[in-house]
Amino acid sequence: MSGAGRGIWPLIAPSPPSPDHRPPPSGGPAVLRGAAGQAYLLLVVTTLSWGGNAVVSRAAVGEISPMLLTAGRWTLVLAILGVFAGRAVLRHGAELRARWRSILALGALGFTAFNALMYGAGHLTSAVNIALLQGAIPIFVIAGAAMFQGADIRRGQVLGLVVTLAGVALVATHGDPAQLLRFRFNPGDLLMLAACVLYAGYTLALRGQPPGGGLWFFAGLAAGAFVTSIPLAALEAGLGRSVGPTPAGWAILAFVALGPSFLAQVFYMRAVGLIGAARAGLFINLVPVFGALLAVVLLSEPFHAYHVLALSLVLAGVLASEASVRAGRADGETAAPPT
Repeated sequence: MSGAGRGIWPLIAPSPPSPDHRPPPSGGPAVLRGAAGQAYLLLVVTTLSWGGNAVVSRAAVGEISPMLLTAGRWTLVLAILGVFAGRAVLRHGAELRARWRSILALGALGFTAFNALMYGAGHLTSAVNIALLQGAIPIFVIAGAAMFQGADIRRGQVLGLVVTLAGVALVATHGDPAQLLRFRFNPGDLLMLAACVLYAGYTLALRGQPPGGGLWFFAGLAAGAFVTSIPLAALEAGLGRSVGPTPAGWAILAFVALGPSFLAQVFYMRAVGLIGAARAGLFINLVPVFGALLAVVLLSEPFHAYHVLALSLVLAGVLASEASVRAGRADGETAAPPT
């Protein structure tokens, strides 16, 4: 590992806790000690970055086209990884080749498809809606963990899911739940919900990957995302819809490559390895909070009364879920083993 890479490596190097590891109690400096405390910090940084990505998806309209932004971000990420992970990739080359099918699928699912759909949604709906609709991801993650991985879901978590879903539905219908009966969703909202389903699948699929990931594994995912994004960018150009990048487009591209694409994705994989997909997925509820606030502050987008209610429901849902998890630990349940 080069000198430049050593600074970030302690945060992402594989060192998962033992299966019977219990996170420290919340509150005070203890939350930053131990593996789970590290996961909480990484997830907050991750969701703040992704909240900014939701805003950028709207700000990018007219500055750089969606598929060009998707392909460009992974091109830059691979360049960054060449500095930080070049030697690690060579050392783990045999394992990468053995896993190339799953790595390609994960890169396409969690990186290319999710971001292509989100940037496309940015042309059709508001940044506030894009941010708030990401509150659906934990719903899909927890439901998928229960259905496909046999995770034990407590009643409090179910209540949290229902409340969060109500908030998502409120945003998708723009404050008019009667639209559910008429099924007249904004196409951009539907694209964003589809993106959420795909990212939930990516989160669940991380369970079978190397514990803690590591930059070498992320480099494989980024390569998969790059390969699968090139045809989309080519199709966009062939249809005459490729735009930019303008000077602002270059700045947007640099931000999404370094923040949401590189640091946030690596931190998220590390957190999933530490506390599991279902618990890490719950923290994505912070994305709507950060994203909506950033959209109002940076883009001066309107913030309606139904947005306030939706945010309240999303926060109430995650609080109910987390309270249920804490109650389970207090009753003597052990934390989920690292995925």
